[in-house]
Amino acid sequence: MSTFTVRRGRRYQATISLGLLESLAGNDMIADRLRAAGFTDISVNGSGTVRHAEALWPKDDATAEMPAQVSAVTEIEAA
Repeated sequence: MSTFTVRRGRRYQATISLGLLESLAGNDMIADRLRAAGFTDISVNGSGTVRHAEALWPKDDATAEMPAQVSAVTEIEAA
C-alpha cells in the first residue's frame, strides 16, 4: 500500500473505485467513513463502482496508508 499525507486546513478530492459488493453502499455511507477518518465538509458524488469525494482535513498534518479503494487523491484549492 502507498501512503499519503494530509495537511491541516487543506481540501482534497479523491476518486474511489469500489468492488461489486462495495458498490451497493450509498454515498452517505462513504461520507460517514471519511468522517470517521477525520475529514469534515464532505461531499460524495457518483454511483456504482466509481465515486468522487471532496473533503476538508481540519486536524494536524497526518500520514497514513491509502485504502486500496482510493485510486487518486489530489489537493484542491479551498472554495
